Amino acid sequence: MRATRHIASLDGLRGIAAFLVVMSHVALLYPHLPGWFSLNIGAEAVEIFFALSGFLMASLYAARPLDRVAATDYLVHRFARIYPVYLVAVLFVVILSLVPGLDYIHPIHGPVEIVRHVILLGSSGVFWSVPPEIQFYFFFLLVWLCLSNPRRYRFLALFLAACVAVDAVFDFPGPGIMLPSKIHFFMAGVAAGLLYASGRLRPKGWVVGVATLGLLGFVFLSKILLWRDQQDGWGLVMAVTAGVIVFLTAQEQSLSRALLASPPLRFLGKISFSLYLFHVPVMFLSMKTLGLFLPGPAAVVLSVCLAVVFATYSYHLIEDPVRRRLVERWKRHRARSAVVAQSEPRGRIASTA
Repeated sequence: MRATRHIASLDGLRGIAAFLVVMSHVALLYPHLPGWFSLNIGAEAVEIFFALSGFLMASLYAARPLDRVAATDYLVHRFARIYPVYLVAVLFVVILSLVPGLDYIHPIHGPVEIVRHVILLGSSGVFWSVPPEIQFYFFFLLVWLCLSNPRRYRFLALFLAACVAVDAVFDFPGPGIMLPSKIHFFMAGVAAGLLYASGRLRPKGWVVGVATLGLLGFVFLSKILLWRDQQDGWGLVMAVTAGVIVFLTAQEQSLSRALLASPPLRFLGKISFSLYLFHVPVMFLSMKTLGLFLPGPAAVVLSVCLAVVFATYSYHLIEDPVRRRLVERWKRHRARSAVVAQSEPRGRIASTA
């Protein structure tokens, strides 16, 4: 097994999921619009995100040796990727929540709620999905440990498998922000990532492309057209489906790649986390201002465009540069520590002599 190269189609898949989350909140912000503006597909899009996360963790890290340095590098990279821009988004919402008369739609009020969100235990608006994502990262360290030495850690692997199995028997209970309720989506992605990285199954041909786009379309269109009012879409079947979608997308068959690796979708994929975090406050402010002067459909289109523009600036001014700076600082710190560690024995020998 070896680490996976960058897969362009997964960027597009992430972009589609982010855009569908945005569209799923249009009815929340513009409830007076016709019913066809109400797309209840946000949950399915987040499920794709969770499976994507598992796929990437498995395909990028599972083949690498695990030691203290590798684990610390992994955690620093994950923290730098998620937390800084998340914290800015939380503070942005806190400020909006304090504005008198604004009546922000997903407020964060009071010191307890602020602290909960800062320490990644909050659930206001879209922020609910970030705590399980962080918990996935810590859980994956255990999975990675088992994969690094299957014989030595076989009992740990059996214990983790038993925990997930028991969780499944009880239908993945618990609050939505906690690991047990969403672990099956992450693990479906992990299984897809391990299978992909192993190279043992690489389906090819136009059928793969049709299956990729067909399954992806079915998941979202069926929710819109057939099961519009169904709320519970977090079962094991959907988790497996999300894992299969990610696995098929990673094959990059020419038909599916033509769509999913297209520049517009890859661009949305690049800014997807900022778009996910900021689209509700940006669209809310747009609704409160421009919505007073524009007809409904025009206001929706403009608010979505503003959300994309804001997310683009967030990515280039906050998310990406802060991530790079934190990672570079960590690398410099690690390099200095290595130099000090190498020089210590010589110092001891010289002093002894």
